[in-house]
Amino acid sequence: MKGQRNIYHYVPWYDTKPVVAVTSNWEDISFRMNCLNLLHFTRDRLKVNLDTLKSIRNPKDPALFHQWEKLLRELAEDCKHPLPCMTDQPKATSLDRKRWQLRSLLLQELAQKAKQAKPRDMVATVEDWLYRLNSVLPEMGLPDVMIWLVAKEQRVAYAQVPAHSVLFSPAGALHSGRLCGKIQTLFLQYPEGEGQKDVLPAHLRVCMWLGNVTDSKDLQLLRQGDTAVYAEMYENQAKHKDQWGQQGLYRCPNFSDVMGNKTLPMTDFQPPLGWHWQDNWTVDPQRRLLLDIDINKSQVLEEVYENQVRDARGTWGPATIPNTDMNGQPMEARENIKCPQGWHFKKDWAVELNRAVDSKGWEYGMEIPSSDQRQVWSPVEKTYHLCRRRRWARVRFRNHGELSHEQETLSFLQLGLAKGEEEGWEYGTFGSTFHFNPQPQSKFRRRCWRRRLAPDKDKGIAPIFLLEGSLAMDVKYAGKEEDSKTWPSGLDRQFMDPLRQDTRPPNMPFIYCTFNKPHYYQLFCYIYQARNLVSNQILTFQGPFIRVVFLNHSQCTQTLRSSAGPTWAQTLIFQHLLLYENPQDTKESPPLVVLELWQHDSWGKESLWGRSMWPPVVWLDLQDRILPPMRWHPLVKELGKEEGEILASCELILETEKLREKQLPILSIPWKDGAYTLPKNIQPTIKRMAIEILAWGLRNMKKASSPHLLVEFGEESLKTKPIRDFQTNPNFPESVLVLTVLMPTEEAYALPLVVKVVDNWAFGQQTVTGQANIDFLQPYFCDPWAQDYMHPKLPTLFEKKHQDFLGYLYEKFWFKSGKAEDEYEHEVDWWSKLFWATDEHKSPKYKYKDYHTLKVYDCELEAVPAFQGLQDFCQTFRLYQEQPKLDSPVVGEFKGLFRIYPFPENPEAPKPPLQFLVWPEREDFPQPCLVRVYVVRAINLQPQDYNGLCDPYVILKLGKTELGNRDTYQPNTLDPIFGTMFELTCNIPLEKDLEIQLYDFDLFSPDDKIGTTVIDLENRLLSGFGAHCGLSKSYCQSGPFRWRDQMPPSYLLERYAKRKRLPPPLFSPEEDAVFYNGKKFKLQSFEPKTPTLRGLGPKKERLALYLLHTQGLVPEHVETRTLYSDSQPGIDQGKVQMWVDIFPKKLGPPGPQVNIKPRKPKRYELRCIIWKTANVDLVDDNLSREKTSDIYIKGWLYGLEKDMQKTDIHYYSLTGEANFNWRFIFTMDYLATECMCVQSQKDYIWSLDATSMKFPARLIIQVWDNDTFSPDDFLGVLELDLSDMPLPARHAKQCSIRMMDANLKWPYSLQYKHFSLFKKKTVTGWWPCQVLDRGKWRLSGKVKMSLEILSEKEALIKPAGRGQSEPNQYPTLHPPLRTNTSFMWLRSPVQHFCYIFWKRYRFKFVAFMVILIIALMLFNFIYSAPHYLAMNLIKPHLQLYPPIKIFNIITSVNTSNASSSILPTQDPNLKPTIDHEWKPHPGPRNHLSDIFPELPAPQD
Repeated sequence: MKGQRNIYHYVPWYDTKPVVAVTSNWEDISFRMNCLNLLHFTRDRLKVNLDTLKSIRNPKDPALFHQWEKLLRELAEDCKHPLPCMTDQPKATSLDRKRWQLRSLLLQELAQKAKQAKPRDMVATVEDWLYRLNSVLPEMGLPDVMIWLVAKEQRVAYAQVPAHSVLFSPAGALHSGRLCGKIQTLFLQYPEGEGQKDVLPAHLRVCMWLGNVTDSKDLQLLRQGDTAVYAEMYENQAKHKDQWGQQGLYRCPNFSDVMGNKTLPMTDFQPPLGWHWQDNWTVDPQRRLLLDIDINKSQVLEEVYENQVRDARGTWGPATIPNTDMNGQPMEARENIKCPQGWHFKKDWAVELNRAVDSKGWEYGMEIPSSDQRQVWSPVEKTYHLCRRRRWARVRFRNHGELSHEQETLSFLQLGLAKGEEEGWEYGTFGSTFHFNPQPQSKFRRRCWRRRLAPDKDKGIAPIFLLEGSLAMDVKYAGKEEDSKTWPSGLDRQFMDPLRQDTRPPNMPFIYCTFNKPHYYQLFCYIYQARNLVSNQILTFQGPFIRVVFLNHSQCTQTLRSSAGPTWAQTLIFQHLLLYENPQDTKESPPLVVLELWQHDSWGKESLWGRSMWPPVVWLDLQDRILPPMRWHPLVKELGKEEGEILASCELILETEKLREKQLPILSIPWKDGAYTLPKNIQPTIKRMAIEILAWGLRNMKKASSPHLLVEFGEESLKTKPIRDFQTNPNFPESVLVLTVLMPTEEAYALPLVVKVVDNWAFGQQTVTGQANIDFLQPYFCDPWAQDYMHPKLPTLFEKKHQDFLGYLYEKFWFKSGKAEDEYEHEVDWWSKLFWATDEHKSPKYKYKDYHTLKVYDCELEAVPAFQGLQDFCQTFRLYQEQPKLDSPVVGEFKGLFRIYPFPENPEAPKPPLQFLVWPEREDFPQPCLVRVYVVRAINLQPQDYNGLCDPYVILKLGKTELGNRDTYQPNTLDPIFGTMFELTCNIPLEKDLEIQLYDFDLFSPDDKIGTTVIDLENRLLSGFGAHCGLSKSYCQSGPFRWRDQMPPSYLLERYAKRKRLPPPLFSPEEDAVFYNGKKFKLQSFEPKTPTLRGLGPKKERLALYLLHTQGLVPEHVETRTLYSDSQPGIDQGKVQMWVDIFPKKLGPPGPQVNIKPRKPKRYELRCIIWKTANVDLVDDNLSREKTSDIYIKGWLYGLEKDMQKTDIHYYSLTGEANFNWRFIFTMDYLATECMCVQSQKDYIWSLDATSMKFPARLIIQVWDNDTFSPDDFLGVLELDLSDMPLPARHAKQCSIRMMDANLKWPYSLQYKHFSLFKKKTVTGWWPCQVLDRGKWRLSGKVKMSLEILSEKEALIKPAGRGQSEPNQYPTLHPPLRTNTSFMWLRSPVQHFCYIFWKRYRFKFVAFMVILIIALMLFNFIYSAPHYLAMNLIKPHLQLYPPIKIFNIITSVNTSNASSSILPTQDPNLKPTIDHEWKPHPGPRNHLSDIFPELPAPQD
């Protein structure tokens, strides 16, 4: 290989490329492969566009939206290509058709989404599309193509090529494989368990075609080149008694294969079927296989080993073979080695002493080793040593410019044979290099005989596929069976006759593709720098350099001094690169450029760090040439393991006649200090910048004793003083450092800032214990000259002189809790504040709840964007010993901050002011603190038990302190409520990481760890957002919401103003105002109306608190932290809601504790007396066709259905009325603050703990109709929420269904008031029952009840029994007065009898009556007709008589009363009274006065 310090070998095929044709038989599944390749084309183009989209890091870069539009446009175009239809394929299965439908629908959906996609979450959206495409891709019907690298008849390395990627399809290029008929680069790999992990065995440039032989008629792999087929054999001779002949060959045959193993006489060669001999056997010297190590090298190191042996007298003399190579092969004496043509020497032979040899260069051994033996050499002579050798070396250099490119190529191929070499013999031995020139020690020679083959007449397929013999037999048999132009498929035919497998010729012919004209190229590699190189060495990368490998050429950059980000800024130029490929093929698939980063280890030996490979940009015409921009390419150390990045770009330019005349590309590259630098167009713009570092301290470094900090940027570095007392104070003694560097102005070219922690051990030993790379530096840029720029400030720590004053404030104004305060039962508690913020439960109404709200964050406090991760003072950088990955172990943390700003180039110009000026003294740390951890509850924990639940409990760890008890676990729940406060002390920063762990309680097995979350207490203490104790919404000195901070709000406001460099606030007690930051604020603007809260603090403190809330500080809050487990990294194990308060002890006593203990329910007894019902639906019919119901009532509490109670039955209610006088008694555990009932019960008999459930306090009353033989009928239901129920009606007439409508909007005046039974205690009245009828609720009855709620103590004082049982008191219930309906049917038998017969025979009865009336009328007519006719004929005279006196008859009242039949009737206009009581009728009325008004009234 041509180049500097080369370590690789190559096989120079040059103008003759070997070709291999393999035939095999497979099922014809081309219809599946066509569909698969089309999907692969869409997927691959989408993936390339996605990678380009990811490489654009700046979201404001205009190229980002152009790339996004390009991605959508190409995706829409690709999805429009129709997939090959499976419905017309006879071989397609139902699975193929279903899969085709699925894929078609997916492409249509993706095309639609590509048109509607918005530029939001671009990467995530495209990754989802890519995932969906990959999900429908897996379908492989053909095995992969395997290519093996064989050495010494052993398989060394292999490459695996998917068959579909090189499969040909006659349907077109979209349906063919992506690499079908195209040149590609394959990277070989070692078989599993063999070879070195970080070594690439080799890479190949191949062109492959796979397809049906019927489609191979016009096969042409490359755009140029001729295919030639030869039969080859080798004639072997040995030298015996200075004569060349067959004697001395021993087992080697006279004519053999290339390895000399198989006998191949010329007569045994027969042309395969379909081929014939084109000419006779000729001698063809294999120049391309004589691997001249000098080819394409500009300099060659020649070496000769001088060998001597010890004789019997002990003196050294020449050996039998005095001159050999390194492997013991004979060579000519160095004096006889002549310089070849076109080369020259600068120095003569010299003994190499830079090895393990003695002063004269000798190394000693037992004997001169042969080529198959291995010798151990020693630099010290011993008496038992029998031989010695020393190495002579010299360098041979090529004479450039003497020959043209074509002449050099001919020289490389060694076309010119020396005199006497016309016979084509090659001298050497098997397993070693052969030479054209015979050597003195040559005992073996051979020469190659060739005979060219030519194909017969056109068979319709590529002739090279007839060489194996099996396919030729297919052709032969096919010709015998039928004379047709249609050929059978070579992929779907199976061998039917096993004898056909043995029809191959003795030796397969060799196929070559020869090229007549080569093409020359120039390669330009622009290399700038490397970054993200994590090393455990203090002096990173001692002597780094880049080796560029391209084909069989290589060059190296300059070697730099040690640097964390080595910068070369160099161009490597490869001229006159020879490629026997069509330029268009090279442009489409160029050879890969390999960049390798090398360094020197501690012993000075070169070691490979990583390599990067990518194709160069190919320019065939200089008019279109644009300098390729440099990009970051990953450096891979092992297969798939990235170990840094390198900023570089490459371009490959075709040498044309114009280029040779002008040589423009190389003239545009500047030359400086013996190397080509980068062109100005792509060279980054450098500017001098200052990096100011706040080195605060180191944390969690377990193995450090006296560390110091080393900051590196490129080739510049800076270090701090070591921390001598690291175990007691891990902060740096010198906090502020300034590093002046040269930094690229382009963000894409910026180097990372490397921070290393170097530990100092005894005797000056130093080791790197951790390293962090800060890649993104944009957040640290600032302009110190800007007017509105504010310097970063640390929150001023409290000074000790304020301690006495604070103690006085605490004693005078602090909240003294007495027995009266503790015994006072408040209406609300802390849980009320939580539920007000989350709206989880219906909390009691409280008119001052706006004064006591808190903030519930659904994430960690560090994740709230407004608080900057609580790293406004200093950030936390994790330290690693290697390149950080997802599972890389963290070895420690660095606390610090950076500021980057321009630095003047002129030394006399004014320097910008320092950013980190005033910082706390080192003596203020460590700082003792009291920490209170409030663990409220956990949400959605991962199940740990077989029942899908867990039994969690909390363990806290801070330093060596551990709190928590496994006996306090919450049984059988995934959402436990802990309500626990932990109080512990610590020294910050020595004990800064608070670890909250949740475990699952197990009785027998070890407890399972559910998850862990860690809180950095130091960040919360030092943050300027006041995260050590959240600001309460109100300032109260008593009550359940007392002020809990150490400092009053006025002092906190003064401290905040000092941090912001503002004058202290000036309070005006007369006006209730404060002058702050140039403005005047009045309390009235925050409190238009003074609240009448109990325990409200002074106006000054309230006003200061209002101002503090406007400064963006951390309010009183509850944060939701995610739990993670080491066994399932990165997976959410649940969440825990909590908060932390930190109180420095030097500031005095802490504030009062917050009571967050879980609420405990109180035992209550509900007494419900059912008096009566009214207007209940009647659902039964009695014998007299009247509607009746047998009414009874059920009642229970929601969630306590097992304690259901019911009244007795009121039979035969005709009006919907029923009387009961029945008492229900229910016992419940009620939580007044949540308005919920709590019930605990075991799920199973074997359960250890009871499970608690919460449900609303709701009374359910149902009205039922009793049936003897059929199921009871449901008449209505009444549900009352005991904590929010409507007032009952005093009378049944006022009771309506509107009482149950809580959201009645119109008319508003008719809204019914609601109340809580737990406050009113007792109530009596009417409530409506309702039933769902045709989708709507309607009134179905009314119930009169008395409800009374009693505490457990009151229930014991006033006992009462259920129903009407004893003790029947409070009040006493008597049996209701009901009408006896047992023998009602006997009281009106005629009525019931008529009702029964009328119901069954009513139609017949009506017909009979009609017929009877008609018959009577007809009889009366027949009977009266003769008399009427007779009287009409006779016509007698009318005789008048005087009237009869009837006065006495009529006026005889006594007689008339006795015989009167006038019955009393009820006035139809009468209406029932409210109490439904009938009034007595006034009696019979005398109607005679209406007829004869002149008659006197009757006398009683």
